[in-house]
Amino acid sequence: MLSRLSNHLGRAAATAASRKAPVSARAFSTSLETLTEEENMFKDIVSKFAQEVVAPKVKEMDDSKIMDPSIIKAMFDNGLMGVEIGSEYGGAEASFMSAVVVIEELAKVDPSVSVCCDVQNTLVNNMFRFYASDDVKQRYLPRLSQECLGSFGLSEAGSGSDAFALKTRAEVNADGDYVINGSKMWITNAGEAEVFLVMANLDPSKGYKGITCFVVEKEWDGVEVGPREDKLGIRASSTCALTFTDVVVPKENVLGEIGKGYKYAIEILNEGRIGIGAQMVGLAQGAFDATMPYLNERKQFGQAIGDFQSMQHQYALAATEIEAARLMVYNAARRKQNGLSFVKEAAMAKYYSSQVAAKVSRSCVEWMGGVGFTRDMPQEKFYRDNIIGSIYEGTSNIQLQTIAKLVQKEY
Repeated sequence: MLSRLSNHLGRAAATAASRKAPVSARAFSTSLETLTEEENMFKDIVSKFAQEVVAPKVKEMDDSKIMDPSIIKAMFDNGLMGVEIGSEYGGAEASFMSAVVVIEELAKVDPSVSVCCDVQNTLVNNMFRFYASDDVKQRYLPRLSQECLGSFGLSEAGSGSDAFALKTRAEVNADGDYVINGSKMWITNAGEAEVFLVMANLDPSKGYKGITCFVVEKEWDGVEVGPREDKLGIRASSTCALTFTDVVVPKENVLGEIGKGYKYAIEILNEGRIGIGAQMVGLAQGAFDATMPYLNERKQFGQAIGDFQSMQHQYALAATEIEAARLMVYNAARRKQNGLSFVKEAAMAKYYSSQVAAKVSRSCVEWMGGVGFTRDMPQEKFYRDNIIGSIYEGTSNIQLQTIAKLVQKEY
């Protein structure tokens, strides 16, 4: 099965890479709900991958809090971990929208696997693509596209939503390299990652303008990865604390410019929120798809429960809200991809899709009745998994604050 998928996705990657025009110059569909040939290819193949490769292991991974290493390897083998990375670095050289579609399709089956792929593509890979020197790109992008997970290290115990109040420090040593001390919390993929993007303040006197991004290897002396958090949802996705004790970082491993880490973090999280929106849309759709057949099969009072008007109105509303959330996510993705402003749209998409995921996944548990309350059915996992959508990569309140500021500027 994996070899067949790999062949199909290999052709998809080759098709994308054969287009010499940059992503921003390609002719994209102008309809939000009409995907390009490339995007449809990713959608169909990743849907099959999720159903045939991921689905059989979802419950086991959720129970064990461990993502099966074979699934991570399969995502690399099938080109899903370097969707936008150029072919010269071993990536698929596909579009941002293709990455969004991949994230959505994986989330329909397991949001844990989806966020692993999402963080790799929208945060880690794109930090290297957009801001790294050619030397850093040459050293890291081939690994990130083919075999190596990365993590984005920004949050700390005392700096969550107030991210730039971080306390991790970097100092220059006698050799001109950097020494990092501090810790990070809630770092996605940290349990499996080999490379960390670490935000540290090189000059606290400058406030957030002293924040610089460093590329740190897991195997270096002084790097410690904490135990996996025992989470309510997305349990197979590793979330760990990181501790840095006198970690020496070569000066060549500064990502981008000194003091620009805050700018890079803001910019990358803006597009990362579109990825989380796609994850929440996929989650809502997955819960809905798992529930609708039951409504047509389960009979009470002599008819299918899905035939009662009160039920029809509920699932009609859910289907409408899922579609609205998907269109918001796709709109933000298209705007980002085509070089238009997208910060407001990304915040709206993340906020609304997380609200829809919460509402739909809870409704699906209720529609299933008593059986929906058991761990034998997938609805309860979707319900647990949805909660993180209103927390990570900017809480719902932060999204509303962003939206309000940008709306206010329009008047």
